[in-house]
Amino acid sequence: MTAVGLDLNDAVVVVTGAGSGIGAALAQRFVAAGARVVVNDLDPAAAETVAARIGALAIAGDAADSDFVDRLVEQVWADFGALDLFCANVGIAPEGGLDAPDEAWARAWQVNVLSQVYAARALLPNWLADGQGRLLVTVSAAGLLTMLGNAPYSVTKHAALGFAEWLRASYEHRGIVVQALCPQGVRTPMLTRSGPMGSALLDDGALTADEVADSVLEAMTDDRFLVLPHAEVRDFYLRRAADPDRWIRSMNRLQQRHETARARPRPEAAPAPPQREPA
Repeated sequence: MTAVGLDLNDAVVVVTGAGSGIGAALAQRFVAAGARVVVNDLDPAAAETVAARIGALAIAGDAADSDFVDRLVEQVWADFGALDLFCANVGIAPEGGLDAPDEAWARAWQVNVLSQVYAARALLPNWLADGQGRLLVTVSAAGLLTMLGNAPYSVTKHAALGFAEWLRASYEHRGIVVQALCPQGVRTPMLTRSGPMGSALLDDGALTADEVADSVLEAMTDDRFLVLPHAEVRDFYLRRAADPDRWIRSMNRLQQRHETARARPRPEAAPAPPQREPA
């Protein structure tokens, strides 16, 4: 079966992690395009707030819990009689390199990778029976390139991209369209929490969540696998593939510059002017 894009008018769409940021922007765009949208978030108040604002249904819960994902998919099918697009948007970015604790690695794996596995397991039986279905996975440019200063995030986003690619390669001929959204810096709470390295690398070219959502809607028209809101990411990805050693050396130079900047002593504040004694 050859996919020809998704008509969002009256489509049933689930967006996880939609209480803020990219997820909330996607949900709003889908509703504006005529879709019937389910807003999911771990925070019930955030999910309800977004859903009430855009005219959607809120279903709170942990998209990284397999039992909840099964219930979510079952409820949507029961309530709407369809589920056309599932946006596996939930993600976390714990900081650290080798110093990151085991708990941070485990949670990053659970949220950034296994949440997608759980979604695919729940979705594919009905989609394969219907001969159609669409999964949009929010990966990150970190999954195509790397993210200095943040090993758990970078490694799990590589795994998330690998799983999305495997799904597309395995099921495209049966009508399943999988797309990987790979933005670079996006002005969301996650960017704010990305630490000094993240800010140094991403702040200047950061897009708004609305701009990312616009890129997603445009990508729904031609079923491309990689959705790249930042045009420069495609060039970086090609350079990395063409000469991996050169790419890694350039990234290492960035790491060295960051370490040097952090080690450089800050200039001392100028002394305060002497205070005049009262007359």
